[in-house]
Amino acid sequence: MPSITFTLTHPLNQAIQQGTTDVAYYADTSTYTFSNSTTVDFADTFVRLGAITAVNYATKQITCDVADNTILPASNDFLFFSKDNRANMTSLLGYYAEVEVKNNSTEKAELFAMGSEIFESSK
Repeated sequence: MPSITFTLTHPLNQAIQQGTTDVAYYADTSTYTFSNSTTVDFADTFVRLGAITAVNYATKQITCDVADNTILPASNDFLFFSKDNRANMTSLLGYYAEVEVKNNSTEKAELFAMGSEIFESSK
């Protein structure tokens, strides 16, 4: 399987990890011009590049494995990554939370929903 290295102009996200289940993607972008000459860039499609195999924060480079038939991104396409949520799940940290809800309005107001996440800690 071939690999490709991207050199970026901005600092890399510190959450990118090599050799894990992080996967690189890109958004194939197009530009649309309105009748008033205003332009907007938008994503047409999202393309999976492959697993991230090397990260160099100093040189701002990411290397990933790509399949032979993968269409490579253009210079103006948006590069991003995802993490496998089976290995990178998080939940609440801490002991307790206290919430106070106030309404300072003089008009009628309704609270439609409130939610929380709780779990029993070790005893």
